[in-house]
Amino acid sequence: MSLPLASADLPGIGGRIKEGPADFVVEEVALYEPSGSGEHIYVRHRRSGVTTQDLAHKLARTFGLRPFDVGIAGLKDKVAVAEQTFSLPLPKADVDEVVRQVSAELPGEVVWARRHGNKLRRGHLLGNRFAVLVRDVDASTLDAARAIGARLEAFGVPNFYGEQRLGDDGRNVEKGRERLRDDRRDWLSNLHRTAWQADLYNQWLVDRIAAGTSAVLLAGDVAKRLDNGALFDVEDAAAETARAERREITPSGPLFGSDMRRARLEPAEHEDRLLAASGITWEELECSRLLGSRRAARVALAEFTAEAAEDGLWLRFRLPKGSYATVVLREFTR
Repeated sequence: MSLPLASADLPGIGGRIKEGPADFVVEEVALYEPSGSGEHIYVRHRRSGVTTQDLAHKLARTFGLRPFDVGIAGLKDKVAVAEQTFSLPLPKADVDEVVRQVSAELPGEVVWARRHGNKLRRGHLLGNRFAVLVRDVDASTLDAARAIGARLEAFGVPNFYGEQRLGDDGRNVEKGRERLRDDRRDWLSNLHRTAWQADLYNQWLVDRIAAGTSAVLLAGDVAKRLDNGALFDVEDAAAETARAERREITPSGPLFGSDMRRARLEPAEHEDRLLAASGITWEELECSRLLGSRRAARVALAEFTAEAAEDGLWLRFRLPKGSYATVVLREFTR
């Protein structure tokens, strides 16, 4: 599927990204700071060339825990210098000793460790900051990069899922559709099912962009507030125009599942057509174990800067949780 660009009328800069971990730096932005007391130890860790899942399993083995016991807020790229927080349920452990063990057993370095009262769970983050080196471009492209960044900051970024969610050549999507009909609950099966969800959401957003309604609320839409993620049904689309133009609210697209909040009227007809074209019925979906949700059609790009470097351009920006830096970067590199 070809995904449209929000900055297609502006010149791109070309170049290459992710030539090595040092070219792609991601820093998790916490939803809250640890309190300093409680039964869990939060460990802020920086590393490169290792997946979040691999680190969580290493932490579990090091401290005699189940992998499920290790809390994470989100997954980070392997080909990156990544900084994120893990939580460990270690009510009697000495924090300094935990730091020593993590430093000895895991690649990378411990930034800090503090106690807190609850496990860190998926989604317990505000977003991520990125610093990305685009290679094989020169300083003459700096103005073009800044123009693209200004466009995305002003109008938002189409909130597509990145290719890494769908698998190479989208191979995870078909596996996910097949696994809607079985009861396997392992991590890989769930990855495939959510790839199927992501692909249909991307198709929904492509359709809305083509229709000129990706940033326009329609009667029957399920809208999403961008400050807190709250959903609400759009009754009077004209009454919500001002808030949509201020990027306070946005249309939301379907992450099809058994408990997904469904649209109404014409937006519901659009979603029904997408589901039917995938070969899955609402009845099958409601009997599946796949949970549904809604995803914002666009998200805010913040803190954008571009600066020339000896090897190319450094692009820096912040995105809310669940959004993909690679989707932003394709606006520049094309």
